[in-house]
Amino acid sequence: MKALKIILTLVPFVWTILMIPFVNTVKPIVLGLPFLAFWLVAGIFVAFVCLSIIYKIDARNSKG
Repeated sequence: MKALKIILTLVPFVWTILMIPFVNTVKPIVLGLPFLAFWLVAGIFVAFVCLSIIYKIDARNSKG
C-alpha cells in the first residue's frame, strides 16, 4: 500500500514537470488549446484523481 501511495504521489509531479520537454508543442490544437496548455490542464484532473485515490486508500480516513 505504501508503494502505491508513493507512485500516486509522483504521478502528478512527473506529469506536470518531467514531461514538459516532451509535450512542449503548439500543434496539435486540442479543445481549442495548444497541446502544452491542454497537457497542463489535464494534469490538474490527473492530480485530482491520484489524490482522491490516496485519500480513499489511506487507513486514517476509514470510519471505525
